[in-house]
Amino acid sequence: MADDSNETSKSGPLTAVGLNCSLKPSGDSSTETLVSEVLDELRGHGVTSGPVLRVAASGVLAGVTSDEGDGDGWPAMRSEILAADILVLGTPIWMGHPSSYAQRVLERLDAFLGETADDDRPIAYDRVAVVAVVGNEDGAHNAGAMLFQGLNDVGFTIPAHGMTYWVGEAMHKVDYQDLEHRPTKTREATKMAAMNAAHLARLLRGDGYPTEAS
Repeated sequence: MADDSNETSKSGPLTAVGLNCSLKPSGDSSTETLVSEVLDELRGHGVTSGPVLRVAASGVLAGVTSDEGDGDGWPAMRSEILAADILVLGTPIWMGHPSSYAQRVLERLDAFLGETADDDRPIAYDRVAVVAVVGNEDGAHNAGAMLFQGLNDVGFTIPAHGMTYWVGEAMHKVDYQDLEHRPTKTREATKMAAMNAAHLARLLRGDGYPTEAS
């Protein structure tokens, strides 16, 4: 059980945090581009956010606890997640699956299953999660499904149309960040995911999930 009452604010504007699970620790990233576009759309619904956090550059160690000891970058990232109302989890597609860093985030979130806040409810309750996926092959729905399941298991709520994605033509090398114009369908999906996430987060802020006792 963890005491995170100071990380669970019920006043002020809604907040979001974006995680970029690109395999690259630095440099240009199509995943970061799409995550940033989701955060931009959220701002239009009154949701504030800071810079996108790049998991590969954060020193997040392998494990399933909330703190794996010296050098672990997860505790700081965990605090950012718990301080936000909305988590935007972005991943590229590799071999038809989410990146290894996206899987690592799910593995570290596994600790939430055994943690409660001061109100004795699961620590991730009343938080919303949406997914952003980019790749140059098919597999976006599969990647989203795997991330949705893990996020929901630990207590996040997924809104309707809670994913935006772009997949390029198979066997080609065009990246999302290099497109001259964003595809209409991707822009529409981004807008819908942000709108529904903000709406759901606002509802949960006002009337959260009950405790087992209630």
